[in-house]
Amino acid sequence: MQAPAVSVPDDTPFFDVAHTLSHEHLSAVPVVDAGRHVIGVVSESDLLAKAAVMAATTRRPGPLGKLRQRRLYAKSQGETAAALMTYPAVTVRPADTVAEAAWIAARSRLKRLPVTDPQDRLVGVVTRAGLLRALVRDDAELRGEIESRVLREEYHLDPGTVDVSVEGGVVTVEGRVDVALVPRLLESIRAIEDVDDVVDHLTGVT
Repeated sequence: MQAPAVSVPDDTPFFDVAHTLSHEHLSAVPVVDAGRHVIGVVSESDLLAKAAVMAATTRRPGPLGKLRQRRLYAKSQGETAAALMTYPAVTVRPADTVAEAAWIAARSRLKRLPVTDPQDRLVGVVTRAGLLRALVRDDAELRGEIESRVLREEYHLDPGTVDVSVEGGVVTVEGRVDVALVPRLLESIRAIEDVDDVVDHLTGVT
Protein backbone atom coordinates (compact mmCIF):
# COMPACT_ATOMS: atom_id res chain seq x y z
CA MET A 1 0.00 0.00 0.00
CA GLN A 2 0.90 3.65 -0.31
CA ALA A 3 1.16 5.42 3.01
CA PRO A 4 0.30 7.94 4.22
CA ALA A 5 -2.82 8.21 2.07
CA VAL A 6 -4.35 11.47 0.89
CA SER A 7 -7.78 12.03 2.44
CA VAL A 8 -10.25 14.84 3.07
CA PRO A 9 -12.23 15.63 6.25
CA ASP A 10 -15.97 15.09 6.03
CA ASP A 11 -16.69 18.84 6.22
CA THR A 12 -14.40 19.75 3.30
CA PRO A 13 -16.22 22.05 0.81
CA PHE A 14 -16.84 20.88 -2.75
CA PHE A 15 -14.27 23.18 -4.37
CA ASP A 16 -11.56 22.11 -1.91
CA VAL A 17 -12.25 18.43 -2.65
CA ALA A 18 -12.00 19.13 -6.38
CA HIS A 19 -8.72 21.00 -5.82
CA THR A 20 -7.32 18.04 -3.83
CA LEU A 21 -8.13 15.55 -6.60
CA SER A 22 -6.64 17.83 -9.23
CA HIS A 23 -3.51 18.75 -7.26
CA GLU A 24 -2.79 15.13 -6.22
CA HIS A 25 -3.75 13.68 -9.65
CA LEU A 26 -6.29 11.33 -8.06
CA SER A 27 -9.57 9.90 -9.33
CA ALA A 28 -11.00 9.44 -5.82
CA VAL A 29 -10.12 10.21 -2.22
CA PRO A 30 -11.25 8.71 1.12
CA VAL A 31 -13.44 10.85 3.37
CA VAL A 32 -12.59 10.65 7.07
CA ASP A 33 -14.18 11.88 10.28
CA ALA A 34 -12.38 13.58 13.17
CA GLY A 35 -11.01 10.23 14.36
CA ARG A 36 -9.55 9.32 10.92
CA HIS A 37 -12.26 6.69 10.40
CA VAL A 38 -13.09 6.14 6.72
CA ILE A 39 -16.77 6.96 6.24
CA GLY A 40 -16.90 7.09 2.44
CA VAL A 41 -15.11 7.94 -0.78
CA VAL A 42 -15.65 10.96 -3.02
CA SER A 43 -14.76 10.45 -6.67
CA GLU A 44 -14.50 12.42 -9.88
CA SER A 45 -17.95 11.10 -10.81
CA ASP A 46 -19.44 12.51 -7.61
CA LEU A 47 -17.84 15.91 -8.28
CA LEU A 48 -18.86 15.89 -11.95
CA ALA A 49 -22.49 15.40 -10.97
CA LYS A 50 -22.23 18.36 -8.61
CA ALA A 51 -20.51 20.51 -11.24
CA ALA A 52 -23.13 19.58 -13.84
CA VAL A 53 -25.95 20.64 -11.54
CA MET A 54 -24.16 23.93 -10.83
CA ALA A 55 -23.73 24.57 -14.56
CA ALA A 56 -27.33 23.74 -15.51
CA THR A 57 -29.56 24.46 -12.52
CA THR A 58 -32.77 24.14 -14.58
CA ARG A 59 -32.13 20.51 -15.50
CA ARG A 60 -34.08 17.99 -13.45
CA PRO A 61 -34.35 14.20 -13.82
CA GLY A 62 -37.62 13.34 -15.56
CA PRO A 63 -40.38 11.27 -13.96
CA LEU A 64 -39.20 8.23 -15.88
CA GLY A 65 -35.54 8.79 -14.99
CA LYS A 66 -33.70 5.87 -13.50
CA LEU A 67 -33.59 5.59 -9.73
CA ARG A 68 -29.81 5.82 -9.83
CA GLN A 69 -29.99 9.09 -11.74
CA ARG A 70 -32.45 10.58 -9.25
CA ARG A 71 -30.25 9.53 -6.34
CA LEU A 72 -27.17 11.00 -8.03
CA TYR A 73 -29.01 14.26 -8.60
CA ALA A 74 -30.15 14.38 -4.97
CA LYS A 75 -26.62 13.72 -3.73
CA SER A 76 -25.23 16.40 -6.00
CA GLN A 77 -27.12 19.03 -4.03
CA GLY A 78 -24.61 18.61 -1.21
CA GLU A 79 -21.83 21.09 -0.51
CA THR A 80 -19.34 19.02 1.52
CA ALA A 81 -17.38 15.81 1.09
CA ALA A 82 -19.74 13.98 3.47
CA ALA A 83 -22.77 14.98 1.39
CA LEU A 84 -21.16 14.19 -1.97
CA MET A 85 -19.36 10.96 -1.10
CA THR A 86 -20.32 7.38 -1.92
CA TYR A 87 -20.79 5.25 1.17
CA PRO A 88 -20.15 2.88 2.79
CA ALA A 89 -16.58 2.84 1.53
CA VAL A 90 -15.15 -0.36 0.04
CA THR A 91 -11.95 -0.99 2.01
CA VAL A 92 -9.30 -3.64 2.64
CA ARG A 93 -7.17 -4.50 5.67
CA PRO A 94 -3.35 -4.38 5.85
CA ALA A 95 -3.24 -8.16 6.38
CA ASP A 96 -5.34 -8.94 3.28
CA THR A 97 -3.43 -10.66 0.50
CA VAL A 98 -2.77 -8.99 -2.84
CA ALA A 99 -5.12 -11.50 -4.49
CA GLU A 100 -7.94 -10.69 -2.04
CA ALA A 101 -7.52 -6.96 -2.57
CA ALA A 102 -7.43 -7.47 -6.34
CA TRP A 103 -10.72 -9.39 -6.31
CA ILE A 104 -12.36 -6.63 -4.26
CA ALA A 105 -11.06 -3.94 -6.63
CA ALA A 106 -12.22 -5.92 -9.67
CA ARG A 107 -15.72 -6.62 -8.28
CA SER A 108 -16.26 -3.04 -7.16
CA ARG A 109 -14.66 -1.55 -10.31
CA LEU A 110 -12.63 0.84 -8.16
CA LYS A 111 -9.21 2.24 -9.08
CA ARG A 112 -8.20 2.93 -5.47
CA LEU A 113 -9.05 1.10 -2.24
CA PRO A 114 -8.55 2.65 1.21
CA VAL A 115 -6.66 0.41 3.64
CA THR A 116 -8.07 0.58 7.16
CA ASP A 117 -7.15 -0.86 10.54
CA PRO A 118 -9.62 -2.94 12.63
CA GLN A 119 -11.13 0.32 13.95
CA ASP A 120 -11.73 1.51 10.34
CA ARG A 121 -9.06 4.23 10.60
CA LEU A 122 -7.22 5.10 7.39
CA VAL A 123 -3.65 3.74 7.20
CA GLY A 124 -2.99 3.77 3.45
CA VAL A 125 -4.34 3.08 -0.01
CA VAL A 126 -3.81 0.46 -2.72
CA THR A 127 -4.34 1.05 -6.43
CA ARG A 128 -5.40 -1.27 -9.23
CA ALA A 129 -2.11 -0.56 -11.01
CA GLY A 130 -0.11 -1.49 -7.92
CA LEU A 131 -2.11 -4.66 -7.37
CA LEU A 132 -1.67 -5.70 -10.99
CA ARG A 133 2.09 -5.16 -10.83
CA ALA A 134 2.23 -7.31 -7.69
CA LEU A 135 0.14 -10.10 -9.19
CA VAL A 136 2.22 -10.44 -12.34
CA ARG A 137 5.53 -10.24 -10.53
CA ASP A 138 7.92 -12.93 -11.71
CA ASP A 139 9.15 -15.58 -9.27
CA ALA A 140 12.70 -14.97 -10.44
CA GLU A 141 12.37 -11.26 -9.59
CA LEU A 142 11.08 -12.16 -6.13
CA ARG A 143 13.99 -14.55 -5.58
CA GLY A 144 16.43 -11.85 -6.63
CA GLU A 145 14.97 -9.40 -4.11
CA ILE A 146 15.25 -11.96 -1.29
CA GLU A 147 18.85 -12.78 -2.14
CA SER A 148 19.98 -9.18 -2.50
CA ARG A 149 17.90 -7.18 -0.03
CA VAL A 150 17.42 -9.75 2.74
CA LEU A 151 20.35 -12.17 2.60
CA ARG A 152 23.12 -9.82 1.52
CA GLU A 153 22.07 -6.32 2.63
CA GLU A 154 20.10 -7.06 5.79
CA TYR A 155 21.90 -10.14 7.15
CA HIS A 156 25.26 -9.92 5.33
CA LEU A 157 25.21 -13.61 4.42
CA ASP A 158 27.69 -14.87 1.84
CA PRO A 159 26.24 -16.06 -1.49
CA GLY A 160 25.53 -19.77 -1.35
CA THR A 161 24.95 -19.85 2.41
CA VAL A 162 21.20 -20.04 1.87
CA ASP A 163 19.59 -21.53 -1.23
CA VAL A 164 16.39 -19.75 -2.24
CA SER A 165 13.76 -21.08 -4.64
CA VAL A 166 10.38 -19.50 -5.44
CA GLU A 167 7.35 -21.06 -7.08
CA GLY A 168 4.05 -19.22 -7.30
CA GLY A 169 5.01 -16.88 -4.50
CA VAL A 170 5.97 -19.73 -2.16
CA VAL A 171 9.58 -19.38 -1.01
CA THR A 172 11.67 -22.37 0.03
CA VAL A 173 14.93 -21.73 1.89
CA GLU A 174 17.66 -24.27 2.57
CA GLY A 175 21.10 -23.99 4.16
CA ARG A 176 23.01 -23.71 7.39
CA VAL A 177 22.82 -20.47 9.37
CA ASP A 178 23.22 -19.31 12.96
CA VAL A 179 20.36 -20.80 14.98
CA ALA A 180 19.60 -17.41 16.56
CA LEU A 181 19.24 -15.89 13.10
CA VAL A 182 16.66 -18.33 11.72
CA PRO A 183 13.43 -16.82 13.18
CA ARG A 184 14.36 -13.25 12.15
CA LEU A 185 15.47 -14.34 8.70
CA LEU A 186 12.21 -16.17 8.03
CA GLU A 187 10.19 -13.21 9.29
CA SER A 188 12.07 -10.81 7.00
CA ILE A 189 11.29 -13.03 4.00
CA ARG A 190 7.60 -13.34 4.96
CA ALA A 191 7.37 -9.54 5.22
CA ILE A 192 8.27 -9.06 1.56
CA GLU A 193 5.30 -8.11 -0.56
CA ASP A 194 4.06 -10.96 -2.80
CA VAL A 195 5.56 -13.71 -0.60
CA ASP A 196 2.60 -16.00 0.08
CA ASP A 197 4.37 -18.55 2.26
CA VAL A 198 7.84 -19.64 3.39
CA VAL A 199 8.93 -23.30 3.55
CA ASP A 200 11.71 -23.59 6.15
CA HIS A 201 14.40 -26.16 5.41
CA LEU A 202 17.11 -24.25 7.24
CA THR A 203 19.52 -25.97 9.61
CA GLY A 204 20.42 -23.91 12.66
CA VAL A 205 24.04 -24.05 13.81
CA THR A 206 25.62 -22.66 16.97
